[in-house]
Amino acid sequence: MAKNSSRLVGRHFLQIPGPTPVPDRILRAMDTPIIDHRGPEFSKLAKKCLEGIKTIFKTTNPVIIYTATGTGAWEGALVNTLSPGDRVLMVETGQFATLWKKMAERLGLKPEFITTDWRQGIDPKAVEAKLREDKSKSIKAVCVLHNETSTGALTPIAEIRKAIDAAGHTAAVPHDAFGAVNDREIRLGAILCQRGISRMFVLFAPSRPYSSFNLVLE
Repeated sequence: MAKNSSRLVGRHFLQIPGPTPVPDRILRAMDTPIIDHRGPEFSKLAKKCLEGIKTIFKTTNPVIIYTATGTGAWEGALVNTLSPGDRVLMVETGQFATLWKKMAERLGLKPEFITTDWRQGIDPKAVEAKLREDKSKSIKAVCVLHNETSTGALTPIAEIRKAIDAAGHTAAVPHDAFGAVNDREIRLGAILCQRGISRMFVLFAPSRPYSSFNLVLE
């Protein structure tokens, strides 16, 4: 092999939290002729996917599919449930929580950021105390990462919901659950859940780009 060759020896195997390696059988499934995206075959496929994915997430409510990383689902969650100028409560559980806060700022939201040492999940008591201070109830949402990929910090979503109720507050709970595909606990008291395909299970459909989802919850 020439010294200036950029070709790697052997087969590359990706070993990061996400995206995950794509199995050979999925790669082979993608090696098929493209179909007409305006034709009846695609229409049937899309409807099947939109209905079928509900069974994976164990929900009967809509699941919104994005051809985007989890960042795209973050943005979709914020811009479709909040408005510029709205106050949101966020907690610094790691790098991804920090990035979500920066996105909120770029979208014109006003994050109230509870700082931590990145060693633990969100303390429900800290959330409750912050919401009790909000006498005007101007905080519209408590944005939570269920499991912070960068640190492994886990936050109990049900406990956060109880903290909000204990404070007598009306804030909603959009949350990131990128590593917990079927954890019932994350559904409790939330209105919107974002999930990314790469960290929760191996790619299951012939889709080369990163995919993410927003679950609209009751």
